[in-house]
Amino acid sequence: MRKAALLYNPESGGRRPRPQADLESVLQLLRTAGVEAKLVLSQSREDAGEHTRQAIASGCDTIFASGGDGTIHNIIQSLAMSPVALAILPMGTANVLAHDLNLPFDVIAAAKAALRASPRRVALGRIQYLDFDGKPGTRFFIAVAGIGVDAHLFYKLHAGRKRRLGMTAYYAKAWRLWLTYRMRHFWVEYLVAGTDERRSARVTELMAVRIRNFGGVLHEFAPGASLDRDDLRLIVCRTASRAAYLAYVTRGLLRQKWSIPGIDLVYSNKVSCQYLPDPANAAPHQKIYAEADGELLGTLPVEMTIVPNALTLLA
Repeated sequence: MRKAALLYNPESGGRRPRPQADLESVLQLLRTAGVEAKLVLSQSREDAGEHTRQAIASGCDTIFASGGDGTIHNIIQSLAMSPVALAILPMGTANVLAHDLNLPFDVIAAAKAALRASPRRVALGRIQYLDFDGKPGTRFFIAVAGIGVDAHLFYKLHAGRKRRLGMTAYYAKAWRLWLTYRMRHFWVEYLVAGTDERRSARVTELMAVRIRNFGGVLHEFAPGASLDRDDLRLIVCRTASRAAYLAYVTRGLLRQKWSIPGIDLVYSNKVSCQYLPDPANAAPHQKIYAEADGELLGTLPVEMTIVPNALTLLA
């Protein structure tokens, strides 16, 4: 590491009392280690991407994502397919990637870990979707992408409430949705990894997971998922049973390996999601949403693939 930029999002979900003072301490640590380093404030998704591109153009070999999973998600859009490394200072709400990488949650300790780390090249997921203006969009994702129930949660969860309550807001809203959300079916087709086998299903939820450990109460949500693999671990929910959903989450909470009827785990390199065909003269279908790394993106139709050797991590 010779030159680094610390991209900090003041709107990130963490409720750290002195975030910029901590970041100034990180800057001093890096400079003492011989690294040319600067702090850059990012106010939006567009800001994060532009600041990342500017840092790369200025010769930075490392970008520190100083925030949560949304900050990381926005930064990797510009880092993907480049040799510039991503380092992480966990300062967000969920910090699922930091949990999976077993990073220290003290930012000084996390910076020291980045200085000691060996570069690690990993695959990224790529998701194509329709944005809220009906235009095609494409994003990379590193941790998880979801269509259906979980994306509807992000649609309903107001950003201000998220910042104010943190993970409490997620859990409260998820519980309310489990009780009240009307399950909507859509159509999924996927290619089983390592084979030519194609499968299809009518589902209420589809998640593509890349990490093993989500941290918090969920921990291992999609057993078998790993950043070391060049595929997606799909959670395919063919059921609309609330009891099945609850059983699957409970399975993770208790670290069990129960088989839940109507919920399948499979490896895939490519998956597509479409609205079900409307019967004649039916009313327009209600929107089914898509998210990636906790960022609400848009709606169906969606296609997801894996991009090997796409990102350098310092972890």
